[in-house]
Amino acid sequence: MRILITNDDGLYADGIALLVEWAKTKGEVTVVAPKVEQSGKSHAIDFTRPIEIKRVDLWEGVRSYYMDSTPADCIRFAVLGMKERYDLILSGINRGFNLGKDIVYSGTAGAIFEGGRLGIPGIAFSTDPTTLDGARAHLDRAYNFIMENNLLAESMLYNVNMPNAHGEIRITKQGGVYFHDEFTYLGDDIWEQGGYIIQDNEGDDTLDTDSVRDGFVSITPLVSGRTNYPAFEKIKDICK
Repeated sequence: MRILITNDDGLYADGIALLVEWAKTKGEVTVVAPKVEQSGKSHAIDFTRPIEIKRVDLWEGVRSYYMDSTPADCIRFAVLGMKERYDLILSGINRGFNLGKDIVYSGTAGAIFEGGRLGIPGIAFSTDPTTLDGARAHLDRAYNFIMENNLLAESMLYNVNMPNAHGEIRITKQGGVYFHDEFTYLGDDIWEQGGYIIQDNEGDDTLDTDSVRDGFVSITPLVSGRTNYPAFEKIKDICK
């Protein structure tokens, strides 16, 4: 199996190093990751300037490159620029959970959305912001759960969050808002900061936010399309 790895924390982050060393046991690994941190860049790409790309071999038996752009651009370069095909994209391991409605901001998720657009299945991995212990404990089991149950046949894209707790696996859906944002004024500048919250608890144990808070490994099937199909079915005949 040919595996492409990226992240949004940058090529030199601890999380991607853990993911690469683990993925080497699963197949042939290529890494194209951002030169510097690209958190919060979502599915952004950069087509208005030349982009620096450099091969930097960090792991034995693995081709690795940094790219001075976003995670989605790293996927685009690996597939379209290098003209290579991959069986699976792995993104992460992100230091900090990607949950609920805030998944839309995630560069970790943006990478697999771009892979899905190019027809390649992908899994985004995230864990506690303070330590990689949860990822070390649960990564192999979460991946094996997806593969052994043939989940990629049901959805091309999955978002996996691995807490430091007991780590029983739960299939989930997106919960509510996970981040609370505040703006601090610094003269003519502002600094956007925030903290972690879980906005809604609807008594639904399939929400990713609540599940991770309660110590479960959360596996969420994702789609990249934005069409509201129930609305489309109701209004599609208006113009006839």
